[in-house]
Amino acid sequence: MPEPLDTLQTPCLLLDEARLRANAERMRAHLATLGVTLRPHLKTAKSLEIGRIAMASPQGPAIVSTLLEAEYFAEGGVRDMIYGVGIAPAKLPRVAAIRAGGTDLAIILDSLEQAEAVAAHVRARGDAVPVLIEVDADGHRSGVAPNDSDTLVAIGRALVAGGAELRGVMLHAGDSYSLRDPEALAAAAETERVAAVTAAAGLRAAGLPCPVVSVGSTPTARFARDLTGITEVRAGVYMLGDLFQAGVGSVAVEDIAVSVLATVIGHQRAKGWIIVDAGWMAMSRDRGTARQAVDQGYGLVCDTQGRPYRDLIVADANQEHGIVALRKGSGASLPELPIGAQIRILPNHACATGAQHDRYHVLDGEGRVAAVWPRINGW
Repeated sequence: MPEPLDTLQTPCLLLDEARLRANAERMRAHLATLGVTLRPHLKTAKSLEIGRIAMASPQGPAIVSTLLEAEYFAEGGVRDMIYGVGIAPAKLPRVAAIRAGGTDLAIILDSLEQAEAVAAHVRARGDAVPVLIEVDADGHRSGVAPNDSDTLVAIGRALVAGGAELRGVMLHAGDSYSLRDPEALAAAAETERVAAVTAAAGLRAAGLPCPVVSVGSTPTARFARDLTGITEVRAGVYMLGDLFQAGVGSVAVEDIAVSVLATVIGHQRAKGWIIVDAGWMAMSRDRGTARQAVDQGYGLVCDTQGRPYRDLIVADANQEHGIVALRKGSGASLPELPIGAQIRILPNHACATGAQHDRYHVLDGEGRVAAVWPRINGW
């Protein structure tokens, strides 16, 4: 039987299942119109139950950001995965163990040194590990420059000569997170697409295989208009949403499916503060919205039905205490929230807030707890 929120110990993580399903279907439908496969990134959710909602089938495809995630989802029956962080040679035996269990786990890399380490591993283990070469879409992080055909080809040839499977290229348009205008985001998606196609063409011109051309970030996935030459798109935070993505424009505040339930434990009325039992240990220290047009503090405060109070945020946080106050300059009135009252807090960054918790309390359409879904943390 569904249980009311006041039966829960706070702070704890809530998940609105209806919003989750709507977010997953919206992204799936958008990319279907562009003719590409969606490979959900499960690093945000870290939950098999959520993965099964987001993936095309219980077997995948999916991408993960830790080998613990790869092991967890493989145990849950996912058979098509990419480990989406540049490979460290010491992790190759763990990759091999996951693959030996029947999961097609691909890895990524962006250097000749890594390629040579993979080739040595393949020769020693006889496991033709599939590899995607990471390409730099926008100077945000890792990857080979898309027009650096010499480096791309050298890496590709080292992999093929060593017996690995060169599966293709992958890019992440991380710089899109700094944008807000829909036209700028569409342009970033096109920049990502062109970089991917350019890199793939360089490999193919050298006679190397490149069956997979993979791009992805939630903002570029959301605003892409043309994905010619792309075979798959990866995205993850769109499933749950958060305030940072709302600031970018990738989701609406009312789409955010995850929140932290907290309880009022005190007041500092002269300061206009309400004290709650969710500090940065429950919310994380992520303050990404401070760089956006609307600073949401440590999170936006809602009532227990998930409806935001006007201009009410977690303005500051200690380890276990959240300080709820009106946004500076607001003309709103502080709501009357007595000791013991509950609130829900929408997070700045779903990945970081989720990492503070080991389970989701899943809400039904009436705002009651209908299920508990475990989630994992660690590497």
